[in-house]
Amino acid sequence: MPIGKSYDAGIEDHLTVSRYINWTYEWLDECVRILKPGGRIFIYNLPKWCIYIATHLAECLTFWAWIAVDMKSGLPIQNRLYPAHYGLVAFIKGTKATTFNNQRIPLQVCRHCGSEIKDYGGYKNKMNPLGVNVSDVWTDIYPVRHKRDKNRKYNELSVKLLNRIISMSTNEGDIVFDPFGGSGTTYAVAQLLNRKWIGCELGDCEIIKQRLINSRKDKEQLERIQEESRSLFTPQMAELRRKNGLWTCEDFGKKDKMDSTEG
Repeated sequence: MPIGKSYDAGIEDHLTVSRYINWTYEWLDECVRILKPGGRIFIYNLPKWCIYIATHLAECLTFWAWIAVDMKSGLPIQNRLYPAHYGLVAFIKGTKATTFNNQRIPLQVCRHCGSEIKDYGGYKNKMNPLGVNVSDVWTDIYPVRHKRDKNRKYNELSVKLLNRIISMSTNEGDIVFDPFGGSGTTYAVAQLLNRKWIGCELGDCEIIKQRLINSRKDKEQLERIQEESRSLFTPQMAELRRKNGLWTCEDFGKKDKMDSTEG
């Protein structure tokens, strides 16, 4: 894969484009083969490679979504648009997915003043206090960069990303398969969400093993993510909004009670 990521000894991704694409098609075909009817496949990659992947999968599966995951950082490239997202393409085996669990997230607000980024006009009093429906643009997924959060020195997917994918597309007891174990994020999250999982990894699997045995860090992080996703505003943002005289869900709750009392 011509990206140049770092991996364990004996593993490298400096392939020509044709070799990378052919290799990708090989493992994609095997994933499609074992995918059950109604099941979904998610592929996370740079948009350039997602085009090839989506074209190949469209030959045998049904397109479900192309999700843009904000990269949060990057460097300008001369004569090109600033690269700002990864693609997360999703396809279904068959015509309809067996499972879809709607996911909610807090309203996007300014971290400095707490004001909502998008104007909801007169619909504020109708906002669900549990959050807004997630769209196909994810701006709240942050890369795993801090040493305290990383389980290995190489690239690693976030618990938040896998929690959303697995929670959205599976139920407890379902099987999750990831052919690229990496640091074991998929397996750790699947296990904490009471899903069964199958995976493989050519690199050092001891990292994955220890992560599954000592799951407290992942469990605490997952609980924090789930708690924050069950409200329209996080506790910190709700406090900031009240301080700055902005509305919160409690304001409309009080108004509704007053209206019902007056009536």
